[in-house]
Amino acid sequence: MSAQRVCALADVPQVGAVRVSATSADGAEVPVAVVRDEDGALHAVSDLCSHQDIALSEGDVEGCEIECWLHGSRFDLRTGEPSSLPATAPIPVYRLTVSGDDVLVDVDAEPAA
Repeated sequence: MSAQRVCALADVPQVGAVRVSATSADGAEVPVAVVRDEDGALHAVSDLCSHQDIALSEGDVEGCEIECWLHGSRFDLRTGEPSSLPATAPIPVYRLTVSGDDVLVDVDAEPAA
């Protein structure tokens, strides 16, 4: 499946995240957090913490990291790598593009470098 519209650009907070859903090529619904970091850059990552299935979109964004509200695990929005315990596994990072006022995410493609 290719990039699909997941939300309007205006739906994404100035700094923070919004939970959306995308459909993978095999038809599975994928929970995605569309995040705007403190520099205004947009990112799309899995909305599930790799430590426990907790919605990352409900956590705080600081710099280019998102923090899980339950146990405090932090993840780099560019790479998905954890930067604090208890999480030790990365979260998926998805390709995000903006087309006009729409945010598009491709959950099947490798993220753009």
